[in-house]
Amino acid sequence: MYSDTPTALPTRALVTALLLAIGAFAGSAQAQKADPPRTPGTAGIEVEVTAEMTGAGIVSSGVTLPPIPPVTGNRKNPVPSWGKPLPYPVVIADRRNNRLIEIAPDKSIVWEFVSPNLKVYRGNEDVNFSPDGKLLAVSEEDNFDVHIVDYEKKALTWTYGTPDFRGKAPGFLNYPDDAHLLADGKFITADIRNCRILIIDPKDNSISTQWGTPGKCRHNPPHELGHPNGATPLENGDILVTEISGAWISRITREGKVLWSVKAPNIRYPSDAFMTEDGKQVIVADFWKPGRIVIFDPATRKISWEYFVKEGEKMLDHSSIARELPDTGDIFVVDDLRDRVMVIDRKTKEIIWQYGVTDTKGHKPGYLFYPDGFDIDVFRDWKKVLGKR
Repeated sequence: MYSDTPTALPTRALVTALLLAIGAFAGSAQAQKADPPRTPGTAGIEVEVTAEMTGAGIVSSGVTLPPIPPVTGNRKNPVPSWGKPLPYPVVIADRRNNRLIEIAPDKSIVWEFVSPNLKVYRGNEDVNFSPDGKLLAVSEEDNFDVHIVDYEKKALTWTYGTPDFRGKAPGFLNYPDDAHLLADGKFITADIRNCRILIIDPKDNSISTQWGTPGKCRHNPPHELGHPNGATPLENGDILVTEISGAWISRITREGKVLWSVKAPNIRYPSDAFMTEDGKQVIVADFWKPGRIVIFDPATRKISWEYFVKEGEKMLDHSSIARELPDTGDIFVVDDLRDRVMVIDRKTKEIIWQYGVTDTKGHKPGYLFYPDGFDIDVFRDWKKVLGKR
């Protein structure tokens, strides 16, 4: 998630500073395939790579992984559910472990993508499956690039941006957040400090759509955007845009028509809003301490469900994403600064499933280090595979 200092983690002080005095950051970019980074010249500004940004380095859980099952489901017709507490495995962007890791409902590790090279792949913070479940879109804010990963090959196949350089010239980004592959194969990302959203065609690296104007960081969609950090594709092709400044959430068609735009209620720092499973309400996390999860009707701004605990084990600390789970309707949350992901029961608001040891960093089985994003694997029947082990 976004911080006001280019090389720092988003601490509470930095988040507060952002909301009190959010600035305009320059930028514009074109794309490049998985080739060596371009020679920056005067087009980009090199950023200092700190130990904090490098995190744990190149690490692995060390477990023997099961064979990958074929894709037999999709988001409309998922594979058989495991039921409560977690109906499907989840792929987690384990940010400071510089890896993607998939955890089954029984808490076994079934898949892992370890950084092939810290220069190019470091700090993965959002991850989402392509519509066919075969590819993963990944964003890396403080490595200033985004990627496509082939799930079965466990290979990095495409990169946009120049690692360790920020800027506005072709080939550069400035703190990109969120990453999705659209149904037509194009790639969408929210380029926060350039105050824009880009839709890129990986086939020829062209930018097919840009919303927002670098240097004009205010809410006036789609022409201007106030530090967007979410660009979530919806079932019919519309895009749900989240802006940090003002806590605005907007639904915009691919053609750029704003269908609605509202401020998220009770939210200070909105992070990557999604629609609920029925497509009628918005669910959004508050990237704050204590954190909050809100589900609300965008037509009325009326809150239908809320999770907020001020202290103790159940308190959230800068939760970056919350989503309603298919089948059960419970809520899956990434609790970034407490090094855990978890399921919150919709009715009781109790934590009924957790992976990661609260407030403890690590990379061995059972541990995470600043998890920051996730997606739900409804594509592969891991339950069937694990039942045969």
